[in-house]
Amino acid sequence: MAKRTPIETKKQRTTATWIKEIVIVFVCALAIAVVIKSFLIDSRVVPSSSMYPTIEVGDRVLMWRLAYAFGNEPERGDIVVFEAPDELNESSDLIKRIIGLPGETVEVRGGAVYIDGELLDEDGYQHAIAEYEYGPVTVPDDCYFMLGDNRNRSVDSHEWDDPFIHIDDIKGKAIFRYWPISRMGGI
Repeated sequence: MAKRTPIETKKQRTTATWIKEIVIVFVCALAIAVVIKSFLIDSRVVPSSSMYPTIEVGDRVLMWRLAYAFGNEPERGDIVVFEAPDELNESSDLIKRIIGLPGETVEVRGGAVYIDGELLDEDGYQHAIAEYEYGPVTVPDDCYFMLGDNRNRSVDSHEWDDPFIHIDDIKGKAIFRYWPISRMGGI
């Protein structure tokens, strides 16, 4: 066996060190990505036009998982990702706008939404007036009433047997559209 020169040994150590550092960086990056996706931010692809014009079919959005942690409560107008009601037999999450808060009475009549008898101002996000009547219903504690912005093309609280989504079923708040690039920005 030939004796290695100091230059060959140093070169071998340098290559081994370089490979070891690459593996460590890769493992750390993977661990950070898993923590971010599991506990902080996740993404969703929107499969339907129920939130049009705010969110369109095929849009990719980021969801902030901690939006309602540390005492923060969902607010009317928030666009949230939540577990689909059991009756839909849907494995995918849904994305809708919070309309009714705990303790409020929600009614849809004459194409408009009323909260505790007062007309809800929905300028800027509603696609068309509702072609249906609904309610009145009172939202239970720790629950929310959800509607899509495209009222007549959205399977939402007005169609479900149990129209309310419990706070524990909300996975996060949609905060940013990252695709398509032409419409990238906050939601």
